[in-house]
Formats: sequence, structure tokens, C-alpha cells
Amino acid sequence: MEVLWWVASVALIVIGLMGTVLPALPGTALVLAGIVLAAWIDDFTRVGPWALGVVSAMAVLAWVLDYVAALLGARRAGASRQALLGAALGTVVGLFMGLVGVLFMPLVGAAAGEYLAQRDERQAMKVGVATWLGLLAGLLAKVVLAFMMIGVFVAALLL
Repeated sequence: MEVLWWVASVALIVIGLMGTVLPALPGTALVLAGIVLAAWIDDFTRVGPWALGVVSAMAVLAWVLDYVAALLGARRAGASRQALLGAALGTVVGLFMGLVGVLFMPLVGAAAGEYLAQRDERQAMKVGVATWLGLLAGLLAKVVLAFMMIGVFVAALLL
């Protein structure tokens, strides 16, 4: 039975890694769940409270970065309130459109919101691109943090 628990733990971690780049999968949350399951299987002997605390903090940081990065990119470009709202709405709509939607709908939403607010095509494109770059930076940070979580887990498990 223990082998099945380990298989489930590894499956959660692998699906979580895929979820860091795929829409609609809570990537780092699944990685965290797999690590906590593995710690539980081992009765928290090798992967103890400190390792779980560090991994949990990384998961929270990844979650925050995932939701805030695109909005910070838009704000840095001088986005209006309408552009920020457009970026948020674009993100939500993009979730239903797959990976392409998740990647590009925040850009479209921010650009549309900024255009409605300012009627300036150049500023709208600037805000849209900044939103997109922020989103990509957040995605990269989330992937790096997921691998760091796994690194801490493996180190705790082996040492």
C-alpha cells in the first residue's frame, strides 16, 4: 500500500509541474500537495516541519507572483484603472481559451482597457505589451519556484 502512496505523491508533483505552465491546473499547489503527502508517508521523519515550511512559503510566493505579475507589468507602464481591469478580465476570459488565451488575453484586455480610457493606440499597445511581459516573468518565476520546492524536498529526503 505504501508504494501506491509514493506513486500518488510523485504523480501530484509531476502534474503540478505541468500545471505551472498549463492553464486551469494549480501547479505549485499540486507540487506542495505531493511533497506533503510524501512527508506524511515517511511520518515526517526526513521531510520535517522546517522543510515543509520553506516549501510552503515558496508555494505561496509562486501563487502571489502568478496573480500579480501581469498587473504589476501594466502598472509599471502607466496603465489606467481601466487597463488593469481589462488585464484582470482578459486573464479570466483566457482561462477558458487554453494556453494561448492565458498567455495573450491579459495583453488584449489591458490594451483594450487602456484604449478605452485614453484613446491612444500607442499607449494601449505599450500597456498591453508590458502586461504580457509581466505575465511571462510571473510564469518563469512560478516554474523556477516549483523546481526549487522540489529541490528542497529532495534534499530533505536524501540528507
